[in-house]
Amino acid sequence: MAVHEGKRKLDSIPVGKLGVIPLEGCRDLAGKVDKFLVDWRTERENEHKNSLAFAGYQRDSYMIKASIARFGTGEAKGTINESIRGMDLFLLCDICNHSMTYKMCGRENHMSPDDHYQDLKRIIAAVGGKARRITVIMPFLYEGRQHKRSSRESLDCAIALQELVSMGVDNIITFDAHDARVQNSIPLHGFETIQPAYQFMKGLLNNVNDLQIDSEHMMVISPDEGGMKRAIYLANVLGLDMGMFYKRRDYTQVVDGKNPIVAHEFLGSSVEGKDVLVIDDMISSGESVLDVARELKARKAKRIFIMATFGLFTNGLEEFDEAYNNGTITRVLTTNCIYQSPELLEREYYVSCDMSKYIAFIIDTLNHDSSISDLLNPNNRIQALVNRYRNGEME
Repeated sequence: MAVHEGKRKLDSIPVGKLGVIPLEGCRDLAGKVDKFLVDWRTERENEHKNSLAFAGYQRDSYMIKASIARFGTGEAKGTINESIRGMDLFLLCDICNHSMTYKMCGRENHMSPDDHYQDLKRIIAAVGGKARRITVIMPFLYEGRQHKRSSRESLDCAIALQELVSMGVDNIITFDAHDARVQNSIPLHGFETIQPAYQFMKGLLNNVNDLQIDSEHMMVISPDEGGMKRAIYLANVLGLDMGMFYKRRDYTQVVDGKNPIVAHEFLGSSVEGKDVLVIDDMISSGESVLDVARELKARKAKRIFIMATFGLFTNGLEEFDEAYNNGTITRVLTTNCIYQSPELLEREYYVSCDMSKYIAFIIDTLNHDSSISDLLNPNNRIQALVNRYRNGEME
């Protein structure tokens, strides 16, 4: 059993019989999570596991059978195909899985985030208030970038969160929320935003064997002012200097719903000869982060490693291929919290950071109503990982 698994105290009675309901676009990730849960609970010794309070604690799978049926008009209904009465339910939803399709009036439609979110509500509605507790794990927070109002516009993220809790959701867990202050819309309910800093470092150190992790040879960069917090955290944990770019925008025009970026201006010490970790919450089109990489190369940075929780790559991979081939970037790391295309996984420069074990830890711990504070702060785990790397003890 893993060291971290052994350290957790899970002697308390579970909130309810555990159930995991993955929406269709999240089944691969949920399958990995389920395997961890089954293995841990099979191996775990607990003197009370045969008591009534621990009924159904050890099972072959914790996945609950649920489905979404589509009608010819594109309308749908959610169905849960087994009893969930009194269960502690965890719903997993990937709103970014654009590979999913459905038929509408004979035509094939790709599912949008709106479609995935609507399906999530259908499954919650199908629960019908019979579960003991509902936790939604939505790695990419629906409408997370529409978290504030700068003109007469909708506040979609806040409305979505309020909708979910009004339907009976108790807790919402997301990863690297664009702005965690959106939780103010549901102040009396659980909302956790989790940073994958440990998984980034694990992915990097497992794939690059000649890094010198000190302030003389490495630096952490935030590509914009909004991402400074995560960059400052990683720099402090690793003992590195931190720099940032800020975006100079043209506020006289709007292109594709946003003010175009005129230039990236750099604030920080010299990056010359240093490996650079560029960390952000997401890669959307990739235009911004590649501009930052080019600016860093112009300032004579050695190697550039791009880390982003979500790799959307909405404009394809061609520009990243070109940047890799001409030496601008060395690696791109994103998590498997959202859909990854087969083309992305084939890229030589791409590193996928697996979050399934981390999500399984969270589910297992919350089901016992235990604290997840140690899971939310990966400082000690990162330090131990770096020490193993320096000692040549990586797996």
